[in-house]
Amino acid sequence: MDLFGNIQSSPASQDALSFPQQLTELYRPRTVDGFVGLEKPKKLAARLIAAPFPSAWLFVGPSGTGKTTLALSIAESMPAEIHHIQSQNCNLAELERVVRTCNYVPMSGCKMHLILVDEADQMSAAAQLYLLSKLDSTASVPNTIWIFTCNETTRFEARFISRVKTVEFSSYGIGAAAAALLERVWTEQAPAGAAAPNFARIVKESNNNVREALNRIETELMLA
Repeated sequence: MDLFGNIQSSPASQDALSFPQQLTELYRPRTVDGFVGLEKPKKLAARLIAAPFPSAWLFVGPSGTGKTTLALSIAESMPAEIHHIQSQNCNLAELERVVRTCNYVPMSGCKMHLILVDEADQMSAAAQLYLLSKLDSTASVPNTIWIFTCNETTRFEARFISRVKTVEFSSYGIGAAAAALLERVWTEQAPAGAAAPNFARIVKESNNNVREALNRIETELMLA
């Protein structure tokens, strides 16, 4: 079993080695069952997709463990109208804008709104204070799921933590599957006869960060 499920790729040749997408995007899982490992996050995600409800989640774990990717997969599979607030853009004005949008019915074909806040521990103090009411029953946003991602939780107030469901992400035990993914990428993308690098070593040097490992293998492919 590979790390990201069955991704269709065209046969490789030296002339075809052009990467219209970065490998991190080309091999990004689109469905929850496309991940290997992350058993608890995957199970929770599958339950949420099957029976969505207004809720707030905090995805916590090292970089490259799939926090944002899983959130995007949830939105795509539900489906939900996604509102993606990028790293360090989570300020009071941006939150107020997104919340105003989410007070309307989701776009046609979508069951919910899903607000994804990346690196939420970098949000402004005013934004975190504003969210305290939005994440409980006093001024909640209708038909909306919040997903916050972060590497660690020390910058959050206890009042914020008490309003979200925390889900731990870990890269523990995925080394072999990550190496298998790199080997498959090499097989599909490398020019014929190119000498393969040590996939297990690349994963180890990347500290099981799949995104970093894919970026390294993309560099190796460009040099092949």
